[in-house]
Amino acid sequence: MRTMRGWLQDTAGGLPRTFWYLWAGTLINRLGSFVLVFLAIYLTQERGFSASQAGLVLGLWGVGGAVGTTIGGTLTDRWGRRPTLLTAHLGAATMMLALGFARDLWAVGLGALLLGLFAEAARPAFGAMMIDVVPEKDRLRAFSLNYWAINLGFACAAVLAGVAAEAGYLLLFVVDAATTLVTALIIFLKVGETRRPVVALAGRPSAPAGALRTILTDRVYLGFVALNLFAALVFLQHISMLPIAMGDSGLTPTTYGSVIALNGVLIVVGQLFVPRLIRGRSRSHVLALAAVVMGIGFGLTAFAETAWFYGLTVLIWTVGEMLNSPSNATLIAELSPAELRGRYQGVFSLSWQVAGAVAPVLGGLVREQAGNTALWLGCAVIGGLMAVAHLVSGPARERRAAALRTATPVVPAVALQPPAPEAGEAAATAPAEPLPGTPDRGTRTTTVAAG
Repeated sequence: MRTMRGWLQDTAGGLPRTFWYLWAGTLINRLGSFVLVFLAIYLTQERGFSASQAGLVLGLWGVGGAVGTTIGGTLTDRWGRRPTLLTAHLGAATMMLALGFARDLWAVGLGALLLGLFAEAARPAFGAMMIDVVPEKDRLRAFSLNYWAINLGFACAAVLAGVAAEAGYLLLFVVDAATTLVTALIIFLKVGETRRPVVALAGRPSAPAGALRTILTDRVYLGFVALNLFAALVFLQHISMLPIAMGDSGLTPTTYGSVIALNGVLIVVGQLFVPRLIRGRSRSHVLALAAVVMGIGFGLTAFAETAWFYGLTVLIWTVGEMLNSPSNATLIAELSPAELRGRYQGVFSLSWQVAGAVAPVLGGLVREQAGNTALWLGCAVIGGLMAVAHLVSGPARERRAAALRTATPVVPAVALQPPAPEAGEAAATAPAEPLPGTPDRGTRTTTVAAG
């Protein structure tokens, strides 16, 4: 009992209350995240679109997401985390319902585009807020717990969506919109603004004018973003081409829901232990291993025909995902300046949105032109090349992170929190330790948007 209590304390103890409100919002939102999981099946089986048309709609969702993360990152830094989150969630809930009632291809495409814009505009604000309230020493735990919540919700949603789809696909859109509104309500009632004015140092302005130029000349960070883009191109095949491939094998949407739920189940069971397993190990080596394992998992899909074999491939690439996520999150957290935190979040999220636009279209074209086997074996090749790239570029990233840690830290101002904090709740409004970095420095998290 003492051992279990100690494990729980090491895993979840000492995190600020604001984090747990965000965590609860994530879990509730993901419990209703039906639509994206089943969108490809909905478009091909319910709406009668071809695989290419379905890929186009999913691609438009990714284009909207790319615009949304760019706008969301800027608004996060200029307008604030809280208003950006609230606006994005309310807009996403509205567009979710609109997409559910759309019938013609142009209307479905427009709905997907606007839904992607609003849904993904929330990512930079959420990531920046997580970093604002969680001290650096606790961020690996916090990122892992949030990722755990994402996948607990995803596992449940995948199974429930298969059942709900039998009652009518419109129900998927209604429930998804409702859980998005509940998340917005939690943020409105319980989460205050966490953005902190950055103290100007050595005559530097607190909000640099050349923000975009700074990011575009950060070759170390952009190289890392590029590697994530390729990882996302592979990973997002699980919501675009995998359900179509399983349908071609004669498997039902309910079977797809059960198989893809294995992804969330394995993460729920294993993710709480992964941070301990990789703690103290080279992040570049962990990321390289993750790329290889993910590539193998998706590559084996080329030979799958039965539900159990598809399930096995999902379990394999899920292990790669579990290794990738915590190391990814902490590296991003150490490579983004505090005054540009939202924008850096937006650029990283942009890699997911570009992949979201390209992956279904590219996957559909490769599948139609070269065949199912070429698609999945191509994913395996990309995984191997990414592993080599992580090993080569890793030392430069770690040198940059070390330089930021030893540079002059920013002295943050206390964030304004409309809900009055209780005694002992200081950690919810300001980090327990200064944010380390360059003359201005901060961090980032991502929910592998993937989930």
